[in-house]
Amino acid sequence: MTDFSKLKRYPIIKNDPLKAWDASDELVGEYLKTPKYCECKKLLLINDSFGALCKASESREIYCYSDSYVSKMAIEQNMPSTPNLLNDLNDLKGDYDLVVIKLPKNLSFLEDILIQLTRFLPKSTPLIFSGMIKHMANGHFDLINKYIGETSTSLAKKKARLIFANLEKEEAQSIYPLSISIPQWDIDLQNESNLFSREKLDIGTRFFLENIPRGDFKNILDLGCANGLIGLKAKQLNPSATIHFVDESYMAIKSARANYQNSFDDCAIYNWTNCYEDEDFSEVDLVLCNPPFHQGNTIGDFIAWQMFKNSFQKLQRGGKLIVIGNSHLRYNLKLKKIFGNCKIINQNKKFHILESTR
Repeated sequence: MTDFSKLKRYPIIKNDPLKAWDASDELVGEYLKTPKYCECKKLLLINDSFGALCKASESREIYCYSDSYVSKMAIEQNMPSTPNLLNDLNDLKGDYDLVVIKLPKNLSFLEDILIQLTRFLPKSTPLIFSGMIKHMANGHFDLINKYIGETSTSLAKKKARLIFANLEKEEAQSIYPLSISIPQWDIDLQNESNLFSREKLDIGTRFFLENIPRGDFKNILDLGCANGLIGLKAKQLNPSATIHFVDESYMAIKSARANYQNSFDDCAIYNWTNCYEDEDFSEVDLVLCNPPFHQGNTIGDFIAWQMFKNSFQKLQRGGKLIVIGNSHLRYNLKLKKIFGNCKIINQNKKFHILESTR
């Protein structure tokens, strides 16, 4: 059995109770040692969270695709011999003996991945899809049947299951990125498949757009930018400012770049990274932030905490952090602990918009 015990999540948190693998990763490790798969030498791994799939595939030629910067850093951290890492779905190509996919929560993202696979994988290529049973939806099976072929499943073990299929279908045409029109922006927005609320404007962002300030700002950070709409609005209100787009999703940065270039003639700065953790990143005088409260299927406030701390570190004296969040998340308590101050600048029945000054 593969030993996952030394794997660590990224970023490393002291006394972190969360493991860097789950029972579905263990099940993949078991099946890769069976006669059917032990001779598969060249593997494509997709959505490996923290390097567990790579660990289970050690000693083979590994290509690993992830949209997540956190996953990329975890794999580099946990694997002595780093596999071939890919972060753009369009870079997936070539022949593989086996494809292993950890099922994403986002069905549009899975659809995009499967469509891309039909464009280059030879017919009959075997695929294994892994996941915890509670996270497997009918939609996962429907998409695999639609784009890959007939499915079968393993027996359940520790509440995990594998789905098996061989590529039987013809090449499919991608519908991504989506082009959406919203009344809050004159130009259609390009949304890649792994964005939150990729088909419409979510209510939190709609409220946030109404509360972006004008001012003498030189550098504005859209932290956790998604498609970049908050940064676009900030640029419209503050045309002399430089906008910095940051997200841990490569597809988010790709969308933000396309939308900014379609909207403005000057240049912005784009960083694919975790929160705003790099010491070399520029200082800013305004941070706009809508923190996610989950990482994959893991829910928690640890991402918000790091975003707030990184903002404090990189804001110039007198600079402001403006945050939107569900009122029950009580971000004001965290901000007061870090900044020493926090005020509500607007609210409705669901959201608070908070401001802290460095």
